[in-house]
Amino acid sequence: MTAMALEPKKQEDILLEGFLALDTPEGFRAELIDGEIVVTPPPGGDHEDNLSLIAEQMFTKAALKVSLSANKGLITPSGGRCPRSRVVPDATIAPRKLRLFQGADPWMPSDGVLMVVEVTSSRPEVDREAKRHCYARAGIPHYLLVDREQHKVTLFTEPEGDDYHRAEWVPFGKALSLPEPFDFELDTSEFS
Repeated sequence: MTAMALEPKKQEDILLEGFLALDTPEGFRAELIDGEIVVTPPPGGDHEDNLSLIAEQMFTKAALKVSLSANKGLITPSGGRCPRSRVVPDATIAPRKLRLFQGADPWMPSDGVLMVVEVTSSRPEVDREAKRHCYARAGIPHYLLVDREQHKVTLFTEPEGDDYHRAEWVPFGKALSLPEPFDFELDTSEFS
């Protein structure tokens, strides 16, 4: 009888398997961001209110009809410390005509996504740095960050490699110009 040699698993494969097998408590969200498993509690009311204000404006003001998914799992390309990242933006926005979310698996590729939105909460540095790099690597054209700690809204554009090459920000209360295909002024006067 001949014994077959088993191929050793790579560390990133073991991490991904463990991540996918997680059983997080109800309402909590788990993400695999550049080799780190990040678990966050359910967001507070102000966090959700900011998202609601953005969604309302996307649906009523954007020049392009959009679909918006809250908490959609995205698989982003390799890079950083881990070849596989699984991120869950607070909002994922795509052209309505593509129907990207229809029939999508819980974790879908980011192809066709126009914008991701994050509203900072318990770990703002993850949104400011690690997730920004994941989204840039994925080539997502627009990353909107509502930084509640710094009282500002930043739009990152022109992704290349691990980062965005352009960032425009306004303090809460000022309008932020969103370029095509959205083509409207995002009102931040009610953000908190």
